[in-house]
Amino acid sequence: MSVVGESYLVGLVGEGVRPSLTPPLHEREADRHGLRYLYRPIDLLALDRSGDDLDLTLGRLLDAALALGFSALNVTHPCKQRVLAHLDEVSPSAAAIGSVNTVLLADGRRIGHNTDVTGFASALRDGLPDADLSAVAVVGAGGAGAAVACALLDAGAARLTIADLDHRRAGDLAASLAARFPEAEVAGVSADGLAARITDPRHPETGLVNASFVGMHTHPGIPLDPGLLRPAVWVADIVYRPIDTEFLRAARAAGCRTLDGGGMAVGQAADAFRLITGVHPDRERMRAHFVEMIREGR
Repeated sequence: MSVVGESYLVGLVGEGVRPSLTPPLHEREADRHGLRYLYRPIDLLALDRSGDDLDLTLGRLLDAALALGFSALNVTHPCKQRVLAHLDEVSPSAAAIGSVNTVLLADGRRIGHNTDVTGFASALRDGLPDADLSAVAVVGAGGAGAAVACALLDAGAARLTIADLDHRRAGDLAASLAARFPEAEVAGVSADGLAARITDPRHPETGLVNASFVGMHTHPGIPLDPGLLRPAVWVADIVYRPIDTEFLRAARAAGCRTLDGGGMAVGQAADAFRLITGVHPDRERMRAHFVEMIREGR
């Protein structure tokens, strides 16, 4: 639990994170609870680490955060899986998917958690409560993809296809999840393999999620051929900067129901806030703040 008078210093580590809305989401909610809370982005693209590899940079950042008295770090692309090697302890749920997005720093220890799973689960439950989970495909087998895939299987997905440019990474994630969810059919495929499954009339996909970084303001584009989209398929994107991605626009044009990345952004932020402070945030208030910032073009 939080302590009266305690202050919090939190950072967000990743590539292109300076425009992130997570810091102001945390800070305003903390204000509403009377907490002293400072949250700053730590953008890997802005650091002069051209001679370092990512693992070395992450190790140095975690050492510095502990030394400087940070309360926690949130981590995002491309650090969610690589950061595990630098932690002293990992929660069972984060260890199960091999991905961490929240690192608590206390007593010289680094403890990893994952709030992306619950964040996507709440977004799907609120935004597409009647989504058909018979056969869902996830694009991206990185940290976010692992979290989304786990959330879908937790929600009852019967058949799950994970696609990635690195088909071996997709296969490894699929094998890991298949062992945890033996009642479901889980497969890992290449990008070309996903196209074949989506167009297979014998086993049509009912849902499609972009859990890759494609479509972000720093990585513009679309994760798959929009010609593969059909009206019967619901489509979700975890990207929220921009909130209306090219992928979602193509999906709407094809007649699909869509879910933007805002729900997951708010859900994971709220769950991380609770982990860091011990205080239960007002999720509706955080969602309203998020919508306000999007409308303002922040």
